[in-house]
Amino acid sequence: MCFSKRYVWIEAEIWPEGLSDCKDDNTDVIVVFPDRSKWIATVFTYQNIETVRQKNIQTGECMNGAYFALSNMVLVDIISRERIEQLIDHLIKHDNFQSVFNRYPDVDAEDDENYPGGFFITEESLSSLETLAQ
Repeated sequence: MCFSKRYVWIEAEIWPEGLSDCKDDNTDVIVVFPDRSKWIATVFTYQNIETVRQKNIQTGECMNGAYFALSNMVLVDIISRERIEQLIDHLIKHDNFQSVFNRYPDVDAEDDENYPGGFFITEESLSSLETLAQ
């Protein structure tokens, strides 16, 4: 994984104002790279794990709060775009991104309108790079 260019979608950013607590919450994060690969993880704050555990004790979920499991979970101190971007940078730099984020099916060309123009690698962009390299 050597892309520095990426598109990051954070579910919490689309929630109504005041609905999220950056120190006690969780959110899905989707990262898309120019090769169209799509990666997803759920980011929890440390505090939110305890909040969820207490809720599960009350509701009886997860054996009355005795366990909590999620395959693509990552814990952070706060949920903010800055912290999530730092996390992604760190994981890529240390070659751990693919062990934390789960790969999903690639982005289809018909969804290109949801991304910045020229974001994805195309045959044309590869040809331009090859020409520049010569």
